Amino acid sequence: MKDEEDDNIIPNDEENNSEENQLDDNQDGDDSEEIISVNAKNFEGQHFYENQEEEGEDVITKVTGMYKDWFLDYASYVILERAVPAIEDGFKPVQRRIMHSLKELDDGRYNKVANVVGHTMQYHPHGDASIGDAMVQIGQKDLLIDCQGNWGNILTGDGAAASRYIEARLSKFALEVLYSPKITDWGVSYDGRRAEPNNLPVKFPLLLAQGAEGIAVGLSTKVLPHNFNELIDASIKILKGKAFTLYPDFMTQGIADVSNYNDGLRGGRVRVRAKIAQLDKNTLVITQIPFSTNTTTLIDSILKANDKGKIKIKKIEDNTAADVEILIHLFPGVSPDKTIDALFAFTACETSVAPLGCVIEDNKPLFIGVSEMLKISTHRTVDLLRQELEIQLEELKNKWHFSTLEKIFIREEMYIDFKLYSDRESLYKYLYDRFEPFKKSFVREINDDDLQRLTQIPMIRITRFDSDKADDFISKLEDEMKEVEHNLANLTDFAIAYFTKLKEKYGKGRERQTELRVFDNVEATKVVLRNTKLYVNREEGFVGTSLKKDEYVGDCSDIDDVIVFLRDGTLMVTKVDAKTFIGKDIIHVAVFDKSDKRTIYNMMYRDGKSGPSYIKRFNVSGVTRDKAYDLTNGTNGSQVVYFSHNPNGEAEVVTILLRQVGTIKKLKFDIDFAKLAIKGRASKGNLVTKYPIKKIELKEKGISTLLPRKVWFDDTVKRLNVDARGELLGEFKPSDKILVISQAGKLKVIIPELSTHFEEDMIVLEKFNPKKPISAIYYDGEKERYYLKRFLVENEGKEESFITDHPNSQLEIVSTDYRPVAQLIFAKVKGVQKEDLHIDVEDFIAVKGFKALGNQLTTDKLKQVNLLDPLPYEEPVEEVPERPELDDDDSVETELDDDGQIGLVLD
Repeated sequence: MKDEEDDNIIPNDEENNSEENQLDDNQDGDDSEEIISVNAKNFEGQHFYENQEEEGEDVITKVTGMYKDWFLDYASYVILERAVPAIEDGFKPVQRRIMHSLKELDDGRYNKVANVVGHTMQYHPHGDASIGDAMVQIGQKDLLIDCQGNWGNILTGDGAAASRYIEARLSKFALEVLYSPKITDWGVSYDGRRAEPNNLPVKFPLLLAQGAEGIAVGLSTKVLPHNFNELIDASIKILKGKAFTLYPDFMTQGIADVSNYNDGLRGGRVRVRAKIAQLDKNTLVITQIPFSTNTTTLIDSILKANDKGKIKIKKIEDNTAADVEILIHLFPGVSPDKTIDALFAFTACETSVAPLGCVIEDNKPLFIGVSEMLKISTHRTVDLLRQELEIQLEELKNKWHFSTLEKIFIREEMYIDFKLYSDRESLYKYLYDRFEPFKKSFVREINDDDLQRLTQIPMIRITRFDSDKADDFISKLEDEMKEVEHNLANLTDFAIAYFTKLKEKYGKGRERQTELRVFDNVEATKVVLRNTKLYVNREEGFVGTSLKKDEYVGDCSDIDDVIVFLRDGTLMVTKVDAKTFIGKDIIHVAVFDKSDKRTIYNMMYRDGKSGPSYIKRFNVSGVTRDKAYDLTNGTNGSQVVYFSHNPNGEAEVVTILLRQVGTIKKLKFDIDFAKLAIKGRASKGNLVTKYPIKKIELKEKGISTLLPRKVWFDDTVKRLNVDARGELLGEFKPSDKILVISQAGKLKVIIPELSTHFEEDMIVLEKFNPKKPISAIYYDGEKERYYLKRFLVENEGKEESFITDHPNSQLEIVSTDYRPVAQLIFAKVKGVQKEDLHIDVEDFIAVKGFKALGNQLTTDKLKQVNLLDPLPYEEPVEEVPERPELDDDDSVETELDDDGQIGLVLD
């Protein structure tokens, strides 16, 4: 953003280098002079000549020595009078003069901007262009100026219309918070002809609300804009002595990472991103743009990145009007996810803004953070309110004083004897004597001005004087004085009420526009933001940051989510709060990271009060906040009998000890969690035993099972990847393969190579399990019948068709579930509609050879064939080899009480 003013003097390259020449907080005037002196030495030996003819000779005049003083004067002028705002009101001089001119011209109607610019030139020593540009920038911030006409567009970068075409007037907010002539610090204009404010009595943190940017000589400033309502809330917290934090908020919206904001001081940095969504497979849409950019510069950067080969796009459409809408069309086969990442990496879709809090205080630059700026502004607002109240009280006292004098003057008929006194001195002496008995009732001494006003009261007013009305008026003044005195005595509460009123009156529609989010390095950033401690009350079922007397869980932040597991098998994810009730008997609680795929939960649960026990391994993702998920089979009385939380996918070995019931022979056996596949949280799990468990012992600590590579499938580009794009297929060891089935009725088993290209008609893609049967319903074109077949893959190295080769043969459905269920919807024949038929595939046909035709499904004409949810299947627990046992002091036991309640949950 350029400075609000023009200037014909262009600083040299050294002066423009703000990184090298910025003043430090502890830098004084002597240091600055030393810097200037060093710069001046660079000009030693260089001369500027002024040729004058004197007695026929040229005279050489050296002006090098003037450089030191002139440069310092110029630098001071630019810093104080042009580029850097004042801490008192947040305005640069040109902005202050514009607002003063708008107030002088204010009559409630719109004024031509050209007229306002011309009026401002009475106070501002520069040209109309600088004033007009500065006024447009103020108007575009939509806070102080009520604009009419084309004032430009901050989203597209379009400029405003000429100043003769657009109009402006002060907003109601500006009229309320900017002006108070009786407490304004006045000075004179540059030509000495007019009075202008040195600082406006702004009763609001305007500098932080609007932001400011300017480049001076040797230093610069960049105060980012903040949210209107959040500033008021923070000011109230300051007055209440509470802690607060401030983060920027931009009119262009976007997404910002403020983890390194550094309170707006030098060295801080804010990363801002555009908001990009996938409209369809080949189209991305940008609906919000980063601060300091517009749609024109954003599109230019995208086109440049495309030209350099950093990204690959087909074309761009800019449909921006009131809202941003940039459509990015992609070529077929280009991944939208990958393109979004490339846009952030190589274009202006992500920008980095470096704040620098520099203001003018006591005619000197001051480097300061936004928190301190807000404190200064808040305390200054309180002082301004105090001054207004004191003036108001003094005016009320004067009104009360004269009203009381007037009442006594008329009631005592002092005006009757006026004709006896021919001169002012004797008349005033007479009045002083008459008021002497009432002297104690006045708030101040009577003076000649009071008596002069009394002698000028019209006779008609005296004759119509109503003593009761006068008493009521004086009583009302006394009530007002008491109220003002009360406000002065409780100035902090009065200021809080003032800020609250501002928010209620003007805060609607000024909610936060920029979403705050952490980018990329999530883990490192969370450590910085986690400044709140999380606690849990397991028995009562409460989780929160205010339960300081209960069990400490870990550090968290206000934006974190918490994952909680209950003894009855309930899972819930909720937002961190002071105190949240989840449910009684909490067995595990932790800060939840929805992007964490490595955390695996190992669990055994009893199905019902006396049912069989099941074992499962799962991770948690894609959950809805505050929704309860049942991890068991849903039977009443179910209970978790073993649970472990494994941040790196560890899988332990446990020993199961059964109760002696009936004729059970094997009362003790081991289970290795590593033998179980990691499934979704909704899976039923594998059967452990049908008999009651007495005890569970940890035999061997778990080792990670996440060494195999995770492979995803990106459906948009039909390719495999290891970059977490698309659907996760699973973790693959070198010997693992992928099953591919197409709509043409062909299947193949392949090695998961990332370069593999998949056809559009592919309908099944999953990790291959050679022991898992495949079920298919197809239409035989030769026999014109529907058949159902169930088979295992026999030849893994070759693509083969599992339906007949007739041209009219076609695949209806295929399933890789163990116990699939099919729905047959029959066609209506001669007005008769046959009821739908559900087929249990496992019961209907046994697993046969790959080339088998299968069993005929029906002779009736089918309208549609659907695949329903499969029936539960219990995978057998495989025997595992013995592992070295733990030392005695490492063993952890989980015992069940006689009533079946769990005694200890391993965590």
